[in-house]
Amino acid sequence: MTPTGKPSASDITSWIAAVLGMIFVLHFRLFGALVAGLLICELVHALYPLLIRRLNSREAKGIALGLVLLAVLGTVSLAIIGVIAFMRSEGGSLSVLLAKMAEIVEQSRAQLPAWISQALPPNVEVLRDTLGNWLRSNASELQRIGKETGHSLAHLLIGMIIGAIVSVREASPSEVRGPLARALGERCFRLAESFRRVVFAQVRISALNTFFTFCYLAIMLPAFDISLPLVKTMIVVTFVAGLLPVIGNLISNTVIFVVSLAHSPLVAVTSLGYLIVIHKLEYFLNARIVGSQIRAKAWELLTAMLVMESAFGLAGLAAAPICYAWLKDELRQRRLV
Repeated sequence: MTPTGKPSASDITSWIAAVLGMIFVLHFRLFGALVAGLLICELVHALYPLLIRRLNSREAKGIALGLVLLAVLGTVSLAIIGVIAFMRSEGGSLSVLLAKMAEIVEQSRAQLPAWISQALPPNVEVLRDTLGNWLRSNASELQRIGKETGHSLAHLLIGMIIGAIVSVREASPSEVRGPLARALGERCFRLAESFRRVVFAQVRISALNTFFTFCYLAIMLPAFDISLPLVKTMIVVTFVAGLLPVIGNLISNTVIFVVSLAHSPLVAVTSLGYLIVIHKLEYFLNARIVGSQIRAKAWELLTAMLVMESAFGLAGLAAAPICYAWLKDELRQRRLV
């Protein structure tokens, strides 16, 4: 199919299958497995060519691919286990962080200007009720995360194994495929490309944001004898939340601002100002990194995230940037946008 030619029956069938497949993945809560599989595939594809430049035999290439798969699977597995273990520990628990934020808001009320105090919940109980309402509105997703952790980890592991199996194609000769198989392969290729552009770009931005946040919380503030509680937890939250475009910054900024109130309103305002400066710098980086990769403006991503969250909950919120980049790539390939 040419970019401007009439799509064939196989192309139309593959588009319908791709849309129904993504809806199935989101509806039956398999997005984590999909992300794990795509992550393994993209990491293997990125590392594999580096190891076979001087290898000519098929057996040597197969060994190189196996080593890459083991390294990638081991690294990703250890990273996931490490983050989960830290967030469930006493020092990194999200419940401890939320309880500490509620306590700080209550203790800082007398030091804040009246217009800020009036905007805050009147007491810890009201704040807890507000958080409780949000938790209840996302009860299905949060219960799945909390009560079915093993089930979710099994999905991730299976997705990683599937991604590793698919990656073995690199060491196999190409096979002759029919028109529908080629069209479906094209859809999968564009999904993988969109995933790589969105996720890898967002990881770079989140890592840079986390580095600047670490410098501020762990180096700059202690240099002025200012010590904040739960610094490690805030750094982890900054990185994890930063993987969500736009809304992730709002989450991490709110956490850091509230915890900074534990020292004084001046430190909280200083923290907010520092974070604003960081994110202004990120706008330029977004234009260079994400803008060149996804070619989508902030309002486009926010709209996609709003629609997908309304339809599929938290999974849709996480999937929105990937699906939107995938859609734009398909439309751009047809020269419709």
